[in-house]
Amino acid sequence: MSRPRDAVERRPLLSSGNHPETNDADSDEGDVIFDRTPVIKAEAEAASQRRLTYEEAVEEAGFGLFHWLLLLVCGWANASDAIEILCVSFLLPTASCDPMLSASDTGLLTSSIFLGMMVGGYVWGYLADQRGRRRVLVVSLTVNGVFGSLAGVAPWFWLFLLLRFISGIGVGGSIPVIFSYFSEFMPRLRRGAMISALATFWMAGNILAAGLAWLVIPKTWMHFSLGTLNFRSWRLFVVLCSIPSLTSALLFKLLMPESPKFLMEVGQDKEALRVFKLMFQVNVRGKTFPEFGLCSGSKQREELEESGFRASRRNFTFILKRGVLPVKQMFSGSLRSRSIVLLIVFYCISFGYYGLWMWFPKLFDRVEDGGSPCTNSSLPFRNQSCQPVKTAVYKDGFIIATSNLPGNIFTILMMDSTGGKALLSCSLLVSSLSVFLIYLVQTKSQSLIFSCVFSGVSVITWNALDVLGPELYPTQLRSSALGFFTAVARVAAIMSNVVFSKLVDTDCAVPILLVSSLLLTGGLVALLLPQTRQTELT
Repeated sequence: MSRPRDAVERRPLLSSGNHPETNDADSDEGDVIFDRTPVIKAEAEAASQRRLTYEEAVEEAGFGLFHWLLLLVCGWANASDAIEILCVSFLLPTASCDPMLSASDTGLLTSSIFLGMMVGGYVWGYLADQRGRRRVLVVSLTVNGVFGSLAGVAPWFWLFLLLRFISGIGVGGSIPVIFSYFSEFMPRLRRGAMISALATFWMAGNILAAGLAWLVIPKTWMHFSLGTLNFRSWRLFVVLCSIPSLTSALLFKLLMPESPKFLMEVGQDKEALRVFKLMFQVNVRGKTFPEFGLCSGSKQREELEESGFRASRRNFTFILKRGVLPVKQMFSGSLRSRSIVLLIVFYCISFGYYGLWMWFPKLFDRVEDGGSPCTNSSLPFRNQSCQPVKTAVYKDGFIIATSNLPGNIFTILMMDSTGGKALLSCSLLVSSLSVFLIYLVQTKSQSLIFSCVFSGVSVITWNALDVLGPELYPTQLRSSALGFFTAVARVAAIMSNVVFSKLVDTDCAVPILLVSSLLLTGGLVALLLPQTRQTELT
């Protein structure tokens, strides 16, 4: 009975190594129990806690199927925005007949969605930097789809304008956020080409809108009365154009995770690791996910909340100041010069692109019988017989939409090697020349050719901006900055449509030459931007 007691009394002394009668067997047993296990656990924990930066974690997750699926989902959302914006332009050839719009009313119609986008662009961008990209995309796409479809059955013109305005608020949120969200999943060396590929879906949406208009609007058998509502084919076209936005919202809600860069920025490293693990499992099937930790991003947002936001959350002045803080940061310090340049570039390209694009169907309606848009400026914008609608107008719009393809292919191939700055400046300068030539031409075929040139080259400008925007600003400002410039672009689009609606009937040369001059200015100013080719996201 004494041996077990001796063993018990001797065991604590084994770990200290101070008992003179300790034998080798007991000593080994004591080392195993008390000394070696913590060492082994520490070594395993150190190995499992290999800490990676965001860029290293993206590389570790691999590149493959996940990114192509992400491209399809984000691309469909980008296409849905293009459809919702451009569908109004295909209503203009019939607007003077149904719903009996004057030139001023047509200007209001084309401006309504841009006014909504101006309001929604910055607000949604700011919310995306505060609450997450995915959540904002789901809500903004839903707003776009729901109110866009309701506009198709609105019985009064003022209600149609209101619903289009609200739909524009939704579009204003999804356009800037989609590129922030998408870029934050991309490896550095593939980012330029992949964002350019995402931008090509705008062309897909443009082609789909033109094709739907060509197929639906000229159909007279769709005309019928429903109570006080005179339902015509253009209403069905508007409803159909809202379906892509609703399906995009559903795809983001069911399939897509939050941006890992945003999650790291707000300190949610565990959630970010889950996203990286999902990316790895989809990209590198059949292999074990390598365990690692993350070097957390900036905690400025958390510190701000702790220092006073919660205590002052009901103070409207404080919330307003906090909302405009990203703009102050954009135009201060090292970001000031690039922000001023981008403001000018966004204004110039938006004034020219949306002014011409929204009025292309009308311009081609004018030159249907030959001549140029400006030499026939004495002809009013109206179909003399109203029915049947001239399908050639929609065919020309479809041709111009497909002319984006060469520009998109060129951008995908050249973006990573050339960089966004060079492509942005060169494309603006060539766009300026093509618009000037539209003013000089004397036949419909020449107008169509140079309109296609403008379309194919201007898409390079937008693709370059889509790449440069996310690379020029840090994560906590990225969506806010893109939202702000989206709002600036919508101001330019509204002003452009007002100018076209007022002058295109009386002095066509003024808006066209103004567009050419602004594009030239934007191309020269763009040379002042820094080179960001294949830079790491901050």
